Amino acid sequence: MAGGGNKPNPNSLDMEPVFRGLGRCSCAFWLAVSFDIFGLIILLLGVFLDVFFYDFLIYAGAIIIFMSLIWWMFWYVGNIEVAPEDLEDDVGLLKKGRGLAGVARRFSSRLSNGISRSFRRKGAAQGHSGVTRTKTGRSTLQVTQQVPVTIPMSSQENVHTVSAAIEGDVPVAHNTTETSAI
Repeated sequence: MAGGGNKPNPNSLDMEPVFRGLGRCSCAFWLAVSFDIFGLIILLLGVFLDVFFYDFLIYAGAIIIFMSLIWWMFWYVGNIEVAPEDLEDDVGLLKKGRGLAGVARRFSSRLSNGISRSFRRKGAAQGHSGVTRTKTGRSTLQVTQQVPVTIPMSSQENVHTVSAAIEGDVPVAHNTTETSAI
């Protein structure tokens, strides 16, 4: 973390380090600059040299310059400074009982939790989750069993599709069964 030293600011009560010049992420800055310079050199070589692979040099230079945008974004985002007051709500530092905003936040969370619980109860009562509710409010789990399917396939002549059997084109043998929930 170079870029000006870590001298404390005499005006600050917390004695935080002061970053001057390039900021905290000087490594990302220098990587971005080097990618830009290298990409520009490769691109210009492709434009002005008389070689058979000039198009490769032009495309490679453009791609390297484009990749420098990643380092520019790292440098920029790494130097964004946000006051702790602005971070309170985002990282959970906000005190819950803080005036009208705290009351509104508690009311909103209770309302949304109540709505989501009512949807869960309604879905369970309709059997969407395999759990049903009785009149007393207790939940019972529905157990389903699968029945094995046996289809005789002794020869290729007797093999038919299910859709053909459903449409009535093929007579259905009496010894075939389907898997179903009981």
